Amino acid sequence: MASDGQVVVKFGNILAKHCLDQRCSMELLRAAEHTQSVSSQLGIVARVKAVTGESKASSELLLSNVQSLVRAVQHVLRAAEAACVKGLGQTSADPEEEEVAAFCQQWRKNLTQHRAKAALNSDRDELGLRKTRGAKAEPTLMSLVQEQPPRSRNIPKHPSPRKGHTVMDRHL
Repeated sequence: MASDGQVVVKFGNILAKHCLDQRCSMELLRAAEHTQSVSSQLGIVARVKAVTGESKASSELLLSNVQSLVRAVQHVLRAAEAACVKGLGQTSADPEEEEVAAFCQQWRKNLTQHRAKAALNSDRDELGLRKTRGAKAEPTLMSLVQEQPPRSRNIPKHPSPRKGHTVMDRHL
């Protein structure tokens, strides 16, 4: 999980670099930095636990760190959604940056389609307020990540400095 946290950090940093809105970019950088810290801490706790063996205190500490990492990743993804909505600039020829941009464009396309369908199928009451019963939730980056089929780990799409995986090769 700690290494997956590092993948999310890289994803957040790439998006922050290309985000057109300065405020969103700064929020994304803060979220990625926090995720980096929590992920590193989790890696340390996991290594210590592996050496020291089974104890209730170490298991609770490990669980607490995993929960913190999940919250930090969710924060990065919410900040990434805001950055995608505000707009992204041109990416460089780096394959990882292109892959992140394509992933975000796919999410934004899904969001636009969802909103267009919602506008056509009026889920509004007589006051113009959105009805909550039966309304389908808007797509999130987290849902798009969870929907992706796993890629073969034996044949990486692009070379990467970390174990042959690209930013989007891993599931959260």
